[in-house]
Amino acid sequence: MPSLTVNVDHVATLRQARMGIEPEPVTAAYMAEMAGATGIIVHLREDRRHIQDRDVALIRKTCNTRLHLEMAATEEMQGIALEIDPEIVCLVPEKRQELTTEGGLNCVGRERELADYLAPLHAMGIRSSLFIDADPAQIRAAAATGTEFVEIHTGHYADAKDHRARNTELAAILEGIKAARNLGLKVNLGHGLNYRNILAFKDVPGVNAYSIGHAIMAKAIYVGLDRAVRDMVAIIRTFAD
Repeated sequence: MPSLTVNVDHVATLRQARMGIEPEPVTAAYMAEMAGATGIIVHLREDRRHIQDRDVALIRKTCNTRLHLEMAATEEMQGIALEIDPEIVCLVPEKRQELTTEGGLNCVGRERELADYLAPLHAMGIRSSLFIDADPAQIRAAAATGTEFVEIHTGHYADAKDHRARNTELAAILEGIKAARNLGLKVNLGHGLNYRNILAFKDVPGVNAYSIGHAIMAKAIYVGLDRAVRDMVAIIRTFAD
């Protein structure tokens, strides 16, 4: 059965809006776990716009499930990952001016570079994932890096403006899942998924986990974090294995 990993970045976003001490992403991570999440995601951006180094360190110490550390493929972030020792590192692209991650990591032509970057992490037993678009060339390139997972970017599907565009993006994701699995990769899905658009994956086999943050935190404003996580867990538990 696929599982839910909850991204708590936007708890930190709210805190950083006032540069204060609340709300506390560490508490949010604990509550998400208690409500059924099987992993916690934090994206430590180079500009530290939301999650801070102390958040990662504290969540590492208190996480009872799996810590997924999202980060750019930089020397600084590699050093942090080796020190923190999360269960999984997910490499993502970053642009300083973007509001949120706009697309997948470009792996084509970077296979050896990324393999060398991941090697010290793998040597420590840290598993890796690459956040990529559902593009056959990107999937093949990702497989060549030696990563165990890919996280297929679902943002284009989530942001599609009409039914036709949405179906086109969905078809590409479904083909991407098959292609990745055929190459021996494990598949996660994430970005822009919510309580409605995730239902398109109900009968889709081969998904290891769904990575969701914004939609859960948005619903939590109205019903509380415990209820918001439990409702998403309940949906995913009806999905295909």
